Amino acid sequence: MNDLKIAIGADHAGFEYKEAIAKWLNQENLKDFGTYSADSADYPDFAHPVASAVENGDFDFGILVCGSANGVAITANKHQGIRAAICWNEELAALARKHNNANIVCIPARFISIEEAEKIIQIFLNTEFEGGRHANRVNKMAC
Repeated sequence: MNDLKIAIGADHAGFEYKEAIAKWLNQENLKDFGTYSADSADYPDFAHPVASAVENGDFDFGILVCGSANGVAITANKHQGIRAAICWNEELAALARKHNNANIVCIPARFISIEEAEKIIQIFLNTEFEGGRHANRVNKMAC
């Protein structure tokens, strides 16, 4: 996991979680795209740069955090090649990777603990895409 390049971002509702996750990951190849305080901030201002960084291949995976995870997921999924998945438990994180080849995990800070978020992220980053019949489905997602 330490050799992965990870982009992370959050709005004000996810700021505390983003900070804790970044500290927990302790990654040399982690780039924080903000926000940098708990002051009110608009999630697209952070979701777009994270999604662009993953889409361009500069980073292997992205982590986005907001209150419900809906706003960041919707925003990130506007980018071609991005498959952002809202994950609120470990099973969803595993399935998002195995079946959907998701490349951005979206965490709902208002609905899970930081500890659960860390478990979800660990599973997301360490689960391989199964390919096979799922590859055909993922290929059909692109417009």
